[in-house]
Amino acid sequence: MKPPLDSRLDPSGSGTDLPARVHPRYGVHWSLILIAATVMGVVSAILAWRVAISLGEDSASYWRWMVILNFAYWYILAALTPAIVWLSQHFRFERQGLARAMAVHLPSMIVFCLAHSMGVTAVSWRLAIAAGKPFEWWEQVQRSLVRNLDWEMVTYGAIVGVSHAVLYYRESRDRALAAASLETKLVAAQLKALQHQLHPHFLFNTLHAISTLMHRDVEAADRTLMQLSDLLRITLENTGQQEITLKVELEFLSKYLQIEQTRFADRLVARFDVQPETLDASVPNFILQPLVENAIKHGIAKKAGPGHIHISARRDGDKLLMEVRDDGVGLTEDALTALQKGIGVSTTRARLQHLFGADYRFEFHRQQAGLAVVIAIPWRTEAARAGVHGAESADTNITSRHGAVGSTRTRNGMAQRYPRPIA
Repeated sequence: MKPPLDSRLDPSGSGTDLPARVHPRYGVHWSLILIAATVMGVVSAILAWRVAISLGEDSASYWRWMVILNFAYWYILAALTPAIVWLSQHFRFERQGLARAMAVHLPSMIVFCLAHSMGVTAVSWRLAIAAGKPFEWWEQVQRSLVRNLDWEMVTYGAIVGVSHAVLYYRESRDRALAAASLETKLVAAQLKALQHQLHPHFLFNTLHAISTLMHRDVEAADRTLMQLSDLLRITLENTGQQEITLKVELEFLSKYLQIEQTRFADRLVARFDVQPETLDASVPNFILQPLVENAIKHGIAKKAGPGHIHISARRDGDKLLMEVRDDGVGLTEDALTALQKGIGVSTTRARLQHLFGADYRFEFHRQQAGLAVVIAIPWRTEAARAGVHGAESADTNITSRHGAVGSTRTRNGMAQRYPRPIA
């Protein structure tokens, strides 16, 4: 069986296919070489004509000769250029192959100079024969070599140098593109790993809550399991997506709060204050749930009476500003430091940094009662989702600026309710 096109068989017999040899991509296209030769031929012919006039010669009598010879000079050079480029690409002046390159290019330079001089001489001979003038072939070749040898050597070196420069530029560009591609894949892999790190963390905590309910309220535990299945379904639907709309994120968060409501009953009150225009904004998937979970665990659960969690979202210029605030027992400085090193918070911070670089805010503010967490990210909307507004026009916004409003829609045959205050 033949190896894939991008690999070749290992001749050592180890059974491992090796990467295919990279074939060099040569210099500029032949049409550009032809255009350059034509331009130089025109310039050379005009200069020769001006020199003849300045010397007082009758340039009109051999103007045709000047044009043909100057164009022949550059066209013959253009015809030899692909061979020089091929040699320069296969025998580069590099540290490891310097001796081999010198051994190839020095004889090649002599052959090039001789071939070019003989080509120009052949054109001169043809013109002389057409005009009925005598022509000494070898004498003219020697004269051309003596007259133009230094120029032709410089020309050969220039072609080799430009060919090296073009190849190194293309290789450098390819390496930069490959490095950028690898970096993009690395960031995507890191983001996926961070996202997968959050999912089991959330799942284990929810299962722990269900196991606690089993000992005192089996029906509540059964209901919580059903709610957990809805959460897992939403999670699977968004697997692989690093960013979703805030609307989908709040839908997920509302179901999570319903599970927590089963545990805490009237000890947990959640309020949403979300500007309608922010519902189509793009947010990192699974960004709010860890913050709400921490607010419940470190604030509400340790409070004797009812606790309140306030989730808000609004647009602030070119930023989407989200806040999760609770009125729990609050945190000491040491406890806040430990919280920020936890899985949920540290993973959230790492994801924000991967997605937005330095263009984000993730801040903790200790309140007189409780804690406020603020996230500010660049304002972006998913254009691909803009077309679904018509299909969702029957839906009512999940919240208004001054109060939360519930709405119902059907998805996969199941009626779901968007976040409304949990009391």
